[in-house]
Amino acid sequence: MIGALAISSAAVATAAWWVWRWFEWSQLYHPKTPLVGSPADADLDYEDVEFVAEDAVRLHGWWIPAASARGTLLYCHGNGDHIGDLLPVAALLHGLGLNVFLFDYRGYGRSRGWPTERGTYRDARAAFECARARHGDADAPPVVALGRSLGGAVAAQLALDRPLRGLILESTFASTAAMGRRLYPWLPAERLCRFRYDTLSKIGRITIPTLIAHSPGDGLIPMEQARALFDRSAGRPKRFVELEGLHHEAGLELSRAYREALMAFLDDTLPQEKK
Repeated sequence: MIGALAISSAAVATAAWWVWRWFEWSQLYHPKTPLVGSPADADLDYEDVEFVAEDAVRLHGWWIPAASARGTLLYCHGNGDHIGDLLPVAALLHGLGLNVFLFDYRGYGRSRGWPTERGTYRDARAAFECARARHGDADAPPVVALGRSLGGAVAAQLALDRPLRGLILESTFASTAAMGRRLYPWLPAERLCRFRYDTLSKIGRITIPTLIAHSPGDGLIPMEQARALFDRSAGRPKRFVELEGLHHEAGLELSRAYREALMAFLDDTLPQEKK
């Protein structure tokens, strides 16, 4: 009898563990397929790019070149986007004299695989190497990473892994544990979270120029998490700019202050050559 109870308890515990793992994954990732649209819809020339991550997962992106580009912006999107959603912002960034490289994490758009924290970091490193190749495999290519929401955590890790010129965090959370405490205060999020995305613990080691942008109207990720990132940031120089609107809408399209701050940031990190 005791043995049967022990087996039953172990089965219940195992089932509960798998239910939690699935719940955590489904809260963090919302992979979107199929990919709809292309940069041509925004009157942008582009190239389809297929590339491979370190673990042989096949990935997809769009390279959008700019004439006389000052450098390249590598865009790390949020957990509910794919690159087809980014065409308006890509057009704005391209208009600042930047090549823009949009790529999808594994499981999103036309990229193969299944998203995980380690996987998204691998995907960003592979995307950086694609951008580096476009700049002649330079040791320190003129590449800036912009990460939105979950993509901010991906971009921050990339800043530790590869020689970026600058880092932009837009509407980014401090860590998944911090978000877990906010959204599910009755759960011991610190102990349960497998996927950490702990940007707060990393940003003190990122010394490249850093721009952090966040909206006080963001009802999903509170402003205090962005302020905590800024306070701990070792970026030199570092800047903070307030966005306008809700989490899903705050960004370049809505905020003039952000556009101005971004242009100043680019002038410092990717200065245009004087003719």
